[in-house]
Amino acid sequence: MTVIVRFAPSPTGNIHIGNARTALFNWLFARQRGGRFVQRFDDTDVERSRQEYADNILTDIAWLGIEPSVVEYQSKRFAVYEAAIAKLKAAGLLYPCYETAEELDLKRKVRLTRRLPPVYGREALKPTAVERARLEAEGRRPHWRFLLPNFDTDPFSTRRTEVTWTDLVRGEETVDLASLSDPVLVREDGTYLYTLPSVADDIDFGITHVIRGDDHVTNTGVQIALFKALGAEPPAFGHHNLLTAVTGEGLSKRSGALSIASLRADGIEPMAVASLAVLTGTSENVVAARDMAELAGRFDLASTSRSASKFDPADLLVLNRTLLHGMDFAAVAERLAALGIAGARAEPFWLAVRGNLDRLADAAGWWRIVTQGPTQAPDLSDEDRAFLRAAFDLLPAAPWDGTTFKAWMDQVKAVSGRKGKALFMPVRLALTGLPSGPELADLLPLLGPEGTQARRP
Repeated sequence: MTVIVRFAPSPTGNIHIGNARTALFNWLFARQRGGRFVQRFDDTDVERSRQEYADNILTDIAWLGIEPSVVEYQSKRFAVYEAAIAKLKAAGLLYPCYETAEELDLKRKVRLTRRLPPVYGREALKPTAVERARLEAEGRRPHWRFLLPNFDTDPFSTRRTEVTWTDLVRGEETVDLASLSDPVLVREDGTYLYTLPSVADDIDFGITHVIRGDDHVTNTGVQIALFKALGAEPPAFGHHNLLTAVTGEGLSKRSGALSIASLRADGIEPMAVASLAVLTGTSENVVAARDMAELAGRFDLASTSRSASKFDPADLLVLNRTLLHGMDFAAVAERLAALGIAGARAEPFWLAVRGNLDRLADAAGWWRIVTQGPTQAPDLSDEDRAFLRAAFDLLPAAPWDGTTFKAWMDQVKAVSGRKGKALFMPVRLALTGLPSGPELADLLPLLGPEGTQARRP
């Protein structure tokens, strides 16, 4: 059996790191098993769905390293859903309901005052064809509910009906269909709610594993019943925990918080995002993976915690630094060239500065220092200025290499008697204008004799 998974966001906003978690879980699960990844857009909400958001999502998942086998849009598949509706109606499993939202709300309140669960009582099954015709003549249009299989012969006499599955994350799960209202599948205006198109598509695309957030656990009981009503074997299900901010607050596409696009614009590396999104809330330590192959080797869906996972966005910067500090020149050469960092000095420059970067774009600032000098003259005391002038008189002759700086400092130390911070800090300030940064032993050959003498105070 070929494993087939899907990531199915609604294109109503830009995806955030929590959405990326679901996408990556599916991608890695399929990758480990040589399977296929279907990118499906649940865009039946024509009022809020936008093609620009779908395009942005495709850009975001590509940036993360996800390569869909196919891209599908629910808005192009209405014929499939109409066929499913016709099948359910023919089986007597989809029935029209004429109650208004106000009437339904009143019924819920009445049940609650009687200390009863607010479950729909299937009153819409009682009207005759003549009574329904009268309601339609009054201008009412029905919404359509799926009749849950939670009774023997009388739909008004429900019994406990357990739907059980072995969840890929949570283990044995059970939902009692008698505790649920018959779900609305079609609205009064003929548009579909999430459940019907999702199940119809999963059947049509041959989805073998549905991996999603644990806010869908209860939905799964209903969907398994719907799969069976449509004559299909349900896929395997796995419900992972959700990411929340350190405050416990959930993430939202509408707020734009921690969107993948904003993280990319902020200079965060894709593998920093992927590592945090995947490994947070699992038994694995949250350590930056260098690539998807390494992350796939560490990913275990079953090791995911059952409780929500809080994460600190500041951790992204820690992972980002780790990735940058370990990147070789070949991995970043094109991006550095786009920043104007090219030529014979580019590779030794990268090896010198990478350990001091939070973001790759920070390299541009160091390149400017190396090629043009400090952005502003260092604030030196008269004593340090005199010390530096004497030190610059002792600069070794060319050629320079990685040993030059130590040889120079040994001689300056012997002549001046300075050591430690008093020896090195004035030199660093003169060469870079900054009190900290890359090793001066690595920078000095990049500056060369001419570039170094140009910084003589």
